[in-house]
Amino acid sequence: MTLYEFTLKFALPDANKDPANYIEQLAQAGCDDALIGIGQQGRIALQFSREASSAFAAITSAIKDIKTAIPNAAIIEATPDLVGLSDIADLLGFSRQNMRKLMLNHTQSFPAPLHSGSSSIWHLAKVLNWFAKQQNKTVPTEIAEVAQVTMQVNIARSLSELQPNTRHEFMQIQEELAQYR
Repeated sequence: MTLYEFTLKFALPDANKDPANYIEQLAQAGCDDALIGIGQQGRIALQFSREASSAFAAITSAIKDIKTAIPNAAIIEATPDLVGLSDIADLLGFSRQNMRKLMLNHTQSFPAPLHSGSSSIWHLAKVLNWFAKQQNKTVPTEIAEVAQVTMQVNIARSLSELQPNTRHEFMQIQEELAQYR
């Protein structure tokens, strides 16, 4: 068993209900290995330190536990996933400037950001994978696993918001594009 650390953020079914009312239910449902944040009305965040056989098992069991306690809660985000250069630098022990240099010096192989701008954002899993493969940097396995699973949770959440016909069309386009890779 390995200890996995991650955070799950949910929108509550009744935004007017005090989030503190859910704390006891969450503990009874198995979320006693999480710090619970209730600072924002209508939202709740749970920072887990959960032992499991895999990051997937840890995160999916935590989501199921939360949904048991609060059935109509809707997942907003799983972290760590979306990161900026400073976040990546902090995680890997670099300065932000060094991280920026690495990105600029490896524009062909460095992962494309999910959002470009004054504050670009990447999926952490893609950047960690790049460091492991392109820079031969050792990345802690549990961090890489959690980043991969949280990215998948966030992508699945986003895809669930697509209308069915739109989802089907995008999947067809994706399959066609994959033929050219």
